[in-house]
Amino acid sequence: MKIITIIGARPQFIKAAAVSKELRINNTEKIIHTGQHYDSNMSQVFFEELNIPMPDYNLNIGSGRHGFQTGNMLIKIEEILEEEKPDCILVYGDTNSTLAGALAASKLLIPVAHVEAGLRSFNMKMPEEQNRILTDHISTYLFAPTEVAVKNLSKEGITNNVYNVGDVMYDAVLHFSKLALQKTDVLNKLNLNKGEYILATIHRAENTNDVNRLKNIVESFNEYNGKIVIPLHPRTRKYMKDYGLKFSDNVKIIEPIGYLEMLVLEMMSQKIVTDSGGLQKEAFFAKKPCITLRDETEWVETVENGWNVLVGTDKNKILDALNNFIPLSPQKNYFGDGKAAKKISEILFRG
Repeated sequence: MKIITIIGARPQFIKAAAVSKELRINNTEKIIHTGQHYDSNMSQVFFEELNIPMPDYNLNIGSGRHGFQTGNMLIKIEEILEEEKPDCILVYGDTNSTLAGALAASKLLIPVAHVEAGLRSFNMKMPEEQNRILTDHISTYLFAPTEVAVKNLSKEGITNNVYNVGDVMYDAVLHFSKLALQKTDVLNKLNLNKGEYILATIHRAENTNDVNRLKNIVESFNEYNGKIVIPLHPRTRKYMKDYGLKFSDNVKIIEPIGYLEMLVLEMMSQKIVTDSGGLQKEAFFAKKPCITLRDETEWVETVENGWNVLVGTDKNKILDALNNFIPLSPQKNYFGDGKAAKKISEILFRG
């Protein structure tokens, strides 16, 4: 089978590291990189350190408004698909790259395989929620990471070719954690000690584009009596400058880093604070308490299990969680056996 994989953002590179390796055992795969994440710290480093096959096509779309970005991807992906004539295209998650790839293929009557199908935050104001719902409804193969995701699809009338394969990010964490500890010396490089810091990320538009939400996050971090480490996303850096916001000395700002170094920072932290969907799961896999700077999450299992708390951007709730949040229950296994990529490859090969 000839498969074209479409990726464009950090979490998709990580998933592709696990899936592409398995796909290429029995199938022919070509990769389109849309260039949605174009900075070398957010893109090129992942291909190098995770040994992902280099893209056959790089669209270099870059950042921009949703319509501009998605529309340009759609035009260029359609041209490639018409030339390559694949048997199937594979997309990941909920980005504009995902939707553009799925739409281009669907219009050309090419089957679409969606990895991470069935996730729902039930907040239609989120562009990611719109992307994932639209993609699910035009996909031929729906690879769900959890049983909750399967149930979400069923409620929307999607039951054919739905497979609970587990989470491919769990595959990646299991595979790369030991390598990360062997190959990186990020704690010494940053002059950090194990367990002395909280790791944080902020990047979602709902937080960065709203001055009050971002201000509340920054002020809560500044008032925390402890060390916080933030690999600062370029968008967040820009908006902080625009709004005149600054972190105090207890917050250590670093540049975006590669996956292996990030894994080590996660494993060696006290807690993780984030508005990222992927990092909520990585926190769970690393057995770290997760404080989520959102009002809802698609990873409801982590909240129900007591390892993730939703605090939105309420300053008092953030500070309380930074100081006091500790999971009280043992972790349950929601995310499979670490062989999701193998299952995806086998299902696609069978057709």
